[in-house]
Amino acid sequence: MSNKTSSSQFDSLEPVTSPAMEEGLSLKREVGIIGAVSFIAGTMIGSGIFVSPQYVLLAIGSTGASFIIWACCGLTAMLGGLCYAELGTIIPESGGEYIYMLRTTRRVIAFMFAFSFISVMMPASATGIALSFAEYAVAPFYGGGAPPQLLLKCVAAVAILALALVNCLNVRLSTGIQVVTMAIKGLTLGGIILGGVVMLVQGHTANFQGSFDGTNVGVNDIGIAFYQGLWSYDGWNTLNYLTEELKQPEVRLMRFSVPW
Repeated sequence: MSNKTSSSQFDSLEPVTSPAMEEGLSLKREVGIIGAVSFIAGTMIGSGIFVSPQYVLLAIGSTGASFIIWACCGLTAMLGGLCYAELGTIIPESGGEYIYMLRTTRRVIAFMFAFSFISVMMPASATGIALSFAEYAVAPFYGGGAPPQLLLKCVAAVAILALALVNCLNVRLSTGIQVVTMAIKGLTLGGIILGGVVMLVQGHTANFQGSFDGTNVGVNDIGIAFYQGLWSYDGWNTLNYLTEELKQPEVRLMRFSVPW
């Protein structure tokens, strides 16, 4: 009798739950409008836009054809941003391509993508961006001369470690830094554009005379030009990696996945 009574007493006990267990494990939604814009625009306006133009022009061979390449790359990035805006509203989870593959294909495909992304794709991209940053950072100290490669690699490594530390410490801190750097890069590009407009008004139009002369129409040349242009536009999918951290993601994604 006592055994039955004790067992019934245990059966009547409710499981102990904490607020975290009831709500489930989720990321804090701390990224607002300005943060969403900065993650998209700040990532797209990176080292690529300052490095790629010379390589696009060198590959395609003429200023007129390079403008066409840039327009096609911009259209491609815009279409990609619109597609990701819809994906982000349908699957409101962080992770970008990984989570979309996980929800629509077999898990092994998502795992293979994540493994290659973490081990090859992202490190290679981060290394290229960090090395470009290092070249610009140390250039004023060498007066036009080539800085030592060891110094460039050390500066690039320090930059990568510093960014990793900031992102690990606090979301708001990293968002604030992203906003500030986006503003600086936007002002820099604005100064370059304004300088170009002033040059055009002053009559410096020599580069537009015979703008398609010397165009390289080879498949290899066009492919390299597109590669450099698309690399410069890279970053339009950044916001989908932190969908769960957005305030009202269905609004933020649709408005700011294509910032232009």
